[in-house]
Amino acid sequence: MARYFDVHPENPAPRAIGQVVDLVNGGGLIAYPTDSLYALGCRLGNADGVERIRRVRQLDGHHHFTLVCRDFSQLGQFVHINNARFRAVRAATPGGYTFILPATKEVPRRWQHPRKKTVGVRIPDHVVTQALLAALDEPLVSSSLLLPGDDEPMTQGWEIKERLDHVIDGVVDAGDCGTVPTTVVDWSDDEPVVLRRGTGDPSRFE
Repeated sequence: MARYFDVHPENPAPRAIGQVVDLVNGGGLIAYPTDSLYALGCRLGNADGVERIRRVRQLDGHHHFTLVCRDFSQLGQFVHINNARFRAVRAATPGGYTFILPATKEVPRRWQHPRKKTVGVRIPDHVVTQALLAALDEPLVSSSLLLPGDDEPMTQGWEIKERLDHVIDGVVDAGDCGTVPTTVVDWSDDEPVVLRRGTGDPSRFE
């Protein structure tokens, strides 16, 4: 059964955050809130956790996983980012954007796009997510929690607990999450391409 963590959305208790981090560091797969949707996440070195995300969401080998980072400094360890990208991405973060960028050697090959050698990165604007990332001190390998066959994502932690109780290890409930995913910007080539319109204003990349 998945452990259930009821966390205050604005003042998360350090003890609860520490328990979640211990679970993640022990190889656990969690559902956690972000500034767009709930997400599934595991620690960077957890290959089994990534495969479990694939099974839960029925993802193929071409899916772009996202490294959810604490800040711009951490993000810069995992993607190649030139001056033009640097200014634009920094101005848009933290916030509702996912950027697809060329991966550095710090990103395991199994989590890169098999042909493009890219990875998704984002910096969420959410108090609880930021508290988790600060305590973990590394990114969470993540994918939005939208289950196969569902038209809308789940917005409540208790609902996630009921439906995924036996396939994940923990649920962090910090209240209602939205139903709109991030705006996805593919900047693997010279010019940015908006692949999905979501919570972030896409006009600055069009």
